[in-house]
Amino acid sequence: MMQSGRRPVVGVMGSSSLPHADLAEPLGRWLARAGVHLLTGGGVAAMEAVSRAFAETSPREGVVIGVLPADLQNGDTVPRPGYPNPAVEIAIFTHLPLSGISGTDLRSRNHINVLSSDVIVALPGGEGTQSEVELAVRYRKPVVAFFGPYDVAWAVPASVPVARSLDEVASFVSAALGAGRLAPWREPPTAGAATL
Repeated sequence: MMQSGRRPVVGVMGSSSLPHADLAEPLGRWLARAGVHLLTGGGVAAMEAVSRAFAETSPREGVVIGVLPADLQNGDTVPRPGYPNPAVEIAIFTHLPLSGISGTDLRSRNHINVLSSDVIVALPGGEGTQSEVELAVRYRKPVVAFFGPYDVAWAVPASVPVARSLDEVASFVSAALGAGRLAPWREPPTAGAATL
């Protein structure tokens, strides 16, 4: 349950190999305008695309948070190369090495990602994204899959709605966080269009 007066945290989970910029960038811009903090796994591809779009949006009030994995080398924990991506403003370094198919293991940062978020938006992704969705269901966090025109190779839990548009995502996130908590989503004007 979210404490009143605290800025909401929206966790966005997705592919570490495909950016899905057509989904991630508009989502990042809307979240920045909505007045929330953005939390991701701090990596590349979809995580970087949504983080960059969020960070480049002005004005905004929230920050980009990245929860980072580590690698174990000779008994030591060392930050994973490529983490955090350049858009991360608050990097949370962990000692947790597991992800992907092992994403629900207690040695995965996915638990922190999910438990630290008030609501989860899952972009298309593989086993790591699947594990974060499973954890969101386990921890009873509101979660929506924003897949747009894409499909995934895993079965989305029946309790998780699949959104095909940003409108659907905005409605879900707004309802999950409570009426009046977010700025409304509006389609940005197209280039050269007159604004009223």
